[in-house]
Amino acid sequence: MRQFSQITLNSGHYFALHLSAINSDIKPATVHALWQDIATRYNENQRAYHTLRHLQQLFGQFEQIKHKLNEPHIIALALFYHDVVYDPLRTDNEQKSAEYAAETLRPYLCAEQCEYLYALIMMTANHQLTGLSDPDKVNDAAYLLDMDLSILAAPWPQYERYAQAVRQEYSHVSLTEYRTGRMAVLNRLLAQPKLYLTNYYYERLETPARANIQRELTLLAA
Repeated sequence: MRQFSQITLNSGHYFALHLSAINSDIKPATVHALWQDIATRYNENQRAYHTLRHLQQLFGQFEQIKHKLNEPHIIALALFYHDVVYDPLRTDNEQKSAEYAAETLRPYLCAEQCEYLYALIMMTANHQLTGLSDPDKVNDAAYLLDMDLSILAAPWPQYERYAQAVRQEYSHVSLTEYRTGRMAVLNRLLAQPKLYLTNYYYERLETPARANIQRELTLLAA
């Protein structure tokens, strides 16, 4: 297991800040225990991309757009828990993460907040806005999904590290099978009319993200 680092400390501070903002009665010791559980999970050995560093990257994005959110604290909790269960051998990680988040936070959030948190995490499975009628919630969910895909538009060296980390998580799959599967995923992304749902991210990231995806596809096909 990776040793906890400064990333753990920084992310733990963010977690305490957002959970306490929703429930001011929660005890610091409880917040600490909840955070240690998250940190332990994100440090599991099967992870190479879905790690605490991924959370750090997401909260870098969060700091830039939090003023655009109606319920920033719930979105922050969704970021923390969206990959809390991750096993490359499974196909239901988002569902398991959503269930885990709702069950774990049930004592500290109201029923509506738990349901919303569950729905937000489930949306990260296919990055489609579904099941929400409240425009404010739709707005916030769109930003959540765009943050989750923001890595696609990173400078090429960072994107390349991301792609290598994803490959490492699927090291149990042969190179031929991996190339076939990964290329299918990337081609599905390129086939979408828009990768990003919000104008903010679309205007800034759509073009570099598509260029990175195409570059990876070229490398995989070589």
